Amino acid sequence: MSNKLGIGVLGCGNISAAYMRLAPMFNGIEMRACADMNPEAAKARAEEFGLRAETVEGLLAADDIDIIVNLTVPNAHFEVSKSILEAGKNVYSEKPFVLSLAEGAELKKIAEAKGLRVGSAPDTFMGGSHQLARHLVDSEAVGKITSGTCFVQSPGMEMWHPNPDFFFQPGGGPILDLGPYYISNLVQLLGPVKRVCAMASSGSEYRTITSQPRHGEKIKVETPTTIHAILQFKSGAQVTYCASWDVWQHGHSNMELYGQAGTLHVPDPNFFGGEVRMTERGAFVTAPGWDHPFNKANDGPHANYRAAGLADMAQAILADRPHRCSLDFALHVVDVMTSILASGEGGQFVEITTSCDRPEALGPEAAEALMA
Repeated sequence: MSNKLGIGVLGCGNISAAYMRLAPMFNGIEMRACADMNPEAAKARAEEFGLRAETVEGLLAADDIDIIVNLTVPNAHFEVSKSILEAGKNVYSEKPFVLSLAEGAELKKIAEAKGLRVGSAPDTFMGGSHQLARHLVDSEAVGKITSGTCFVQSPGMEMWHPNPDFFFQPGGGPILDLGPYYISNLVQLLGPVKRVCAMASSGSEYRTITSQPRHGEKIKVETPTTIHAILQFKSGAQVTYCASWDVWQHGHSNMELYGQAGTLHVPDPNFFGGEVRMTERGAFVTAPGWDHPFNKANDGPHANYRAAGLADMAQAILADRPHRCSLDFALHVVDVMTSILASGEGGQFVEITTSCDRPEALGPEAAEALMA
């Protein structure tokens, strides 16, 4: 096996450009081909990034492709990932990689039988700021974490996305769309979740698209758009998590963790970088120095290292070690999210039936080794 794995992309929508643009930053992977149900979309992306345009069938059969990145819409993730595994290729999926535990279990069974890997976004928890927070949690810089809060609230997705329908269908909503960033980061910081409870609602029955080219069209809302949840972790910590697309403005921090000796303010886990602030008791102090490559601005003012999880998976395959954005980790996050929705519908505590190990921490040296 060479020191690079061939990467193909299946699904050439908005997010595909980020993977194609950023993949050359990393060791162990080489973007080679792309496909889409719409051949013109694949052709356009291939021309833009110097790739080979394939049919879906051609990509699944291509000898030079080792990992296929599944960038289809969420409710197609399972079937597409299953077809990739059955074609004998590793799969790395956009989030959420499945919408139920049964789907995740079936993919795991196929992958294990064929000796293949399944990985899943998000990989933003590998960002420099979140890994600094991980270091501070592990070293008990603010003492044992006992509780916390998370808020991700906005007026919605129909104001900027050209085709926002899927955000408001089953498989979408702020829990399954944005929850992977927040819950993945919480699990990598605090470990697995034990049980959840939640309340859920929708602010309106229809949403009006104000983006182009479908300005003025209405979308029926078929999934909750405001969820208030409490997550109890096996560590004993309890975290309040509020996700909504019915909020015009708020003043809450994205993520705060409360320890016995102080507080950690963690930046938005939708992004790789940002400032981590900490207190000793009630007074802010300077967090330890942390020169992490995934906290450096490389995309305008932002640190954007999308494809880090894909590169880590490829290098893990080559080195025969576990990868950080693993199936078990992603499936536990799916379990938490679907249990939140079930609790919001039924009004009861829901026990989490899966568990996982925390992904291995990614310090500055380990992150540097991922990069070309």
